[in-house]
Amino acid sequence: MNKLKSVLIILLGIISFSACEKDDICVEGDTPQLVIRFYDIENPTEFKEVPGLRVVGAGKTITVSTFSDRSDLDSIAIPLNPGENISEFLFIMDSADDEDGFEAGNIDGLNFSYEIQEEFLGRACGFIANYDNLSSSTTPDSENWIQNIEITKALVKKEDTLSAHVKIFH
Repeated sequence: MNKLKSVLIILLGIISFSACEKDDICVEGDTPQLVIRFYDIENPTEFKEVPGLRVVGAGKTITVSTFSDRSDLDSIAIPLNPGENISEFLFIMDSADDEDGFEAGNIDGLNFSYEIQEEFLGRACGFIANYDNLSSSTTPDSENWIQNIEITKALVKKEDTLSAHVKIFH
């Protein structure tokens, strides 16, 4: 009887430990960002830095914080709005603050529209948004520094965040 009790306790211990799940810790990350590369309009295969680049969400007063503000960069990653089918930005070349605190420089408005595809990662992470059918447009003005926009990948997914989704020629 004593042996049966020991076997029963061991069996119950094995069953109870095998029912445990791994910890609910999200390590898979967040919603992907839109990767943009800047190219020379006169030599379309060459990267070209944008001097004093600043990106501000339309209607916002703070800059996008995914890269160093007012840097000379040839590549950036920016977040799209997962709650809307469009994200609007002001891309500012040669950005500086004037005495009133407003951005100064050559400002071009860009709109990115897309379809949102929610992907369930698990209980700990929940859902992330992927963006499909990406398209873009600029707000035309007489001094646009952005000459052309080319969508190279219309699907923005978590697995594909190292290569450019958009090429901007200036």
